[in-house]
Amino acid sequence: MIFQLAFAHFQSPPPVLTGLDQIRDYEHLFAFKKIGIVTNHTAINRAGLHITDILPTLSEVRIVALFGPEHGVRGHAVAGETVENQVGSLSEVPVYSLYGNTKKPTSEMLRGIDLLVFDIQDIGARFYTYIWTLFHVMQAAAEHNIPLVVLDRPNPVTGKVEGPILDQQFSSFIGLQPLPVRHGMTIGELAQLYNGEGWLGENLRTDLTVIPLKNWRRDIWFEKTGLEFFPPSPNMPDLETATIYPGACLLEGTNVSEGRGTETPFLVFGAPWIASDQLCDRLNSLRLTGLCFEPAEFIPVAIAGKVRAPAYENTHCYGAKIHITHRDNVEPFFSGVCIVQVLHDLYPNDFQFRQDGFFDKLCGTDEIRESIEAGGNILTLREKWRQQHVSFDRMKKKYLLYE
Repeated sequence: MIFQLAFAHFQSPPPVLTGLDQIRDYEHLFAFKKIGIVTNHTAINRAGLHITDILPTLSEVRIVALFGPEHGVRGHAVAGETVENQVGSLSEVPVYSLYGNTKKPTSEMLRGIDLLVFDIQDIGARFYTYIWTLFHVMQAAAEHNIPLVVLDRPNPVTGKVEGPILDQQFSSFIGLQPLPVRHGMTIGELAQLYNGEGWLGENLRTDLTVIPLKNWRRDIWFEKTGLEFFPPSPNMPDLETATIYPGACLLEGTNVSEGRGTETPFLVFGAPWIASDQLCDRLNSLRLTGLCFEPAEFIPVAIAGKVRAPAYENTHCYGAKIHITHRDNVEPFFSGVCIVQVLHDLYPNDFQFRQDGFFDKLCGTDEIRESIEAGGNILTLREKWRQQHVSFDRMKKKYLLYE
């Protein structure tokens, strides 16, 4: 009896199953349908099979179109690069880009489709564009009366919420609707929220089915799921990068390299005019929870399939390497704001925000930039964000699928 109790105590938790892993339990949704799939290379089940290998094995299913988000169906296009339409290898099925001339499927693209299916791994940040591809697909599905099935996948950085709610005057494809920077939801939960809150447009509602995860909890980090992490974009190689990305990405709105063109994008940052020791001393003095910084030097270079012309290409840069010391305590967005503030204060003659307003679009507000420029107190803004989360959490509760 004692042995049995001890064995039960040390048993591994049941494996997390994605929507794709459970697709045969929902075969009735797909049978005898002509299907369009919105997907990329991350739509893999536990056996290592891609969705395009699995759906054709269901009853009389025919795949008639593929739709690719940023980085394309195969995930090889570099960030921000326009992706062209093409013909796929799946029996000459057309592959339509939703990151080229249009970000929403057109009537012509949807011709002959009985059912749309969405299966893409998100990383939990508002400015990661896959969740806005979902948004536009839902709009098109509603406008053309085509049902949509979303195959859910985990939020790899847990269900924590952080950062300001988007002010819609800063709406763009890196933030279309009022979500916080870390939304803390899965792709399936976001689909339900878009539908339920009327965000798709007046009188628009998608005929939506979410195939939920099994055995996932909101406090589970991705490596605890037992699933393999397939880098969802060329510069998101691992979970460590995804953890810090909601803050380190803010550097893309400045003239500081965020580490693209190195093997550790977002975990290293710098510029030719930074003094590494000085920067790290200042950052470490802030005692940002769960992080520490060490001096770093790097030379950004073009890397095939990852970046073509990185900031400060072939130029020696000095800066910092980010180390995550206590992952559960990290506030990546707040830490990113602090990093930008320190760079602004230490190097007033060199540091610049981009002139196109990209920093404000990433933040979803101009308050952060204006506070940094005016020497304001970022802690006051953090408290404001936390107050915003109260109403957001109340709203999203209706759409949550997991504890």
